[in-house]
Amino acid sequence: MSSSFVVHPNPNPHSAAERAERLKSPGFGRYFTDHMVVARYADGAWGPATIEPYAPITLDPSASVLHYGQAIFEGFKAYRQADGGIATFRAEKNAERFASSARRLAMPALPVEVFCGGADQLIGLEQAWVPGGDGESLYMRPLMIGTDPFLGVRPSLEYLFLLFASPAGAYFPRGVKPVTVWISDEYVRAAPGGTGFAKCAGNYAASLVAQAQAQAEGCDQVVWLDAVHRAYVEEMGGMNLFFVLREGGKTIVTTPELTGSLLPGVTRDSLLVLARDLGYEADERRIGVDEWREGVASGRVVEVFACGTAAVITPVGAVKSRQGAFTIGDGEGGPVAARLRQALLDLQHGRAPDPHGWMHRVV
Repeated sequence: MSSSFVVHPNPNPHSAAERAERLKSPGFGRYFTDHMVVARYADGAWGPATIEPYAPITLDPSASVLHYGQAIFEGFKAYRQADGGIATFRAEKNAERFASSARRLAMPALPVEVFCGGADQLIGLEQAWVPGGDGESLYMRPLMIGTDPFLGVRPSLEYLFLLFASPAGAYFPRGVKPVTVWISDEYVRAAPGGTGFAKCAGNYAASLVAQAQAQAEGCDQVVWLDAVHRAYVEEMGGMNLFFVLREGGKTIVTTPELTGSLLPGVTRDSLLVLARDLGYEADERRIGVDEWREGVASGRVVEVFACGTAAVITPVGAVKSRQGAFTIGDGEGGPVAARLRQALLDLQHGRAPDPHGWMHRVV
């Protein structure tokens, strides 16, 4: 299958004025570009991928995704570079995770050239949609769903892959400000042997009631605990968590280890590498709620932040739970999170060297 796809131009694209108006304040996931990559799987093989006008899709009411939830997705970004060009950040890692998610949900593997090659061609076509502000980007959303019109419980025989794009500003409208989190002891995000490591729609649907509970408690986000002991920290909403510890004069950046019930975040992996590049120690291990609370009280835990493709890095300022509340430091973002965030953005926007080869030049 060629990575150069036939393009069917949108007959009614946004005007330059309409696009400029949307790029003034793109927000997150509010606006979409004029085209999308489309590929269909049937009879045991993927058909030719094309680029089509961005438009609604039609599904049979009996389509398996609507009943049995075979739906996976990804998210990665294209960044305007210091010289005006455009590059993506570690898209091949998202392609790997997309394949892993597909295997877990008994879905067919998508050719890498469709995932990555399709992204390149779509970005090239929609390059005027890539904003240039610090932290702004063109957010890429790959999606695969089961479309077989059949009500039997089995893997779908037909699938639809879409890849579309959305200009992205700040994920959190208030900007990079500390969030208050609610530790959920009633709901869990994922269990060992489940789908926690996969980026599938059902994980997010199951999280919404806990997020609503967090908001009812006056919090911005929910923090998930492990399903077995309800004692170990796993994620914040759909983001990975990091803890900054001071021990014996050293600064240690640590994050919950991957147990199969956590999403292996690309930003998470990148920050572990960047932390070591900046001279910090970095590790992955189990972190208990009691250790978190006691570490803050003793001064050992000096910062906590969450990370993800959409939000980049978000500091955690305060924690609430049924056992009480506590504030991390002075409740504001700390210097380690700020330094890591700037280092990541500088790399993504081409303002800093790329020693690990994470950036892929598109335009």
